Amino acid sequence: MTAEAEVRGLRASEKRAVALLGVPTLALALTSTLVTTYTPVVAREFVESSAVIGMIIGLEGLVALWLPLLVGTWSDRLNTRIGGRLPFLLAATPLVIGGLIALAFMGSVAVLAVGAFVFFAGYFIAYEPYRALYPDAVGDEVQGRAQATQAVWRGAGTGLALGCGGLLLTWGQAAPFIAGAIIYVVSISAFAIVLIRRGVPRAPRGSGGGGLRSVLALVRGDAQLKAFLMANALWELSLAALKTFVVLYVIEELGFSQSASSGIIGGVAVGVLFAGLYSGRLADRYGAARVLRVALPIHGLGFLVPLLTTDPLLVMLSVPFIALGGGVIMALPYAVLIPLMPDGERGALTGYYSVSRGMGIWLGPLLAGVSIAVVGGYHAVWGVCAAATLLSLWPLRRL
Repeated sequence: MTAEAEVRGLRASEKRAVALLGVPTLALALTSTLVTTYTPVVAREFVESSAVIGMIIGLEGLVALWLPLLVGTWSDRLNTRIGGRLPFLLAATPLVIGGLIALAFMGSVAVLAVGAFVFFAGYFIAYEPYRALYPDAVGDEVQGRAQATQAVWRGAGTGLALGCGGLLLTWGQAAPFIAGAIIYVVSISAFAIVLIRRGVPRAPRGSGGGGLRSVLALVRGDAQLKAFLMANALWELSLAALKTFVVLYVIEELGFSQSASSGIIGGVAVGVLFAGLYSGRLADRYGAARVLRVALPIHGLGFLVPLLTTDPLLVMLSVPFIALGGGVIMALPYAVLIPLMPDGERGALTGYYSVSRGMGIWLGPLLAGVSIAVVGGYHAVWGVCAAATLLSLWPLRRL
């Protein structure tokens, strides 16, 4: 959208579809946040280097560089009684659960690395085909609100993980990961049963005709898709760096206890959730890229406060600005990409979306870990977040 558009209300069928589609997001966001946020806390007991921890958590990004594009393209072509997307979500469940169980009982770098890799492989096998259900099920004119609703589910899962993970960790190392595995199985099972009963949304006829080669050819000839790759990678870099070390920052730099840090971070997650929800309506009216252009400078400059001071009052004053941009980044990037998708390549370009995520998810924890080691304090992570966010304004101009 290049001009203000009239925003129609969601139809009843769209509301039900969007609400149902959010359930896997909660499960995926909760388990992913538990792994990326609390694995470093546990690993600190047997890994001294923050750079090593960042490299292992960055495995998520390495997996995302290749697996999503393959799986997304395959889901465009697959044709079963339950569609082409849902089988991947079901097949990935044993890998997600296996990775969580391995992390629950990790005690060495080897077990940590294997558990993280298995979990992330399952996560991306599930995520790409599942995410492609959104353009299959919901019209383009309401994608801003659809993605904002998904961001609410994502924020809820992230908030639950951040708010309860620290408390569960006080009961034992395994508690948060086992709890995450149970929630994941229940959520995905309930989603699959209800979706099959309602009728699985089908991809447009002729989907996936060109496969991986046609997607690569499409990207090579499209400046906007190239700009999206760079911009989304920088947004995910910022989010991944923050998620990996924010708990350690609150504990080590601000001096709060583990349980108190969970409450503080959970409260911030609520702000992120509301910002993401409201941003969807703005995106449908003004355009997702335009909303991002307004929110990102506020978000990026907000990171400079905790970078430069550890005064709790000043840090708390910066939180609303950080939460505002965080909600927008969680809600709108996929809504920017959807209008650029040919009907026959939705799964593949959803995989392309996660390739861009993977670049950021890989580099974020790694750069943050190295920065922390060089500077000698966890506050260095805020500098990485600020730089990535503000740099993303350059490719965003083309979208």
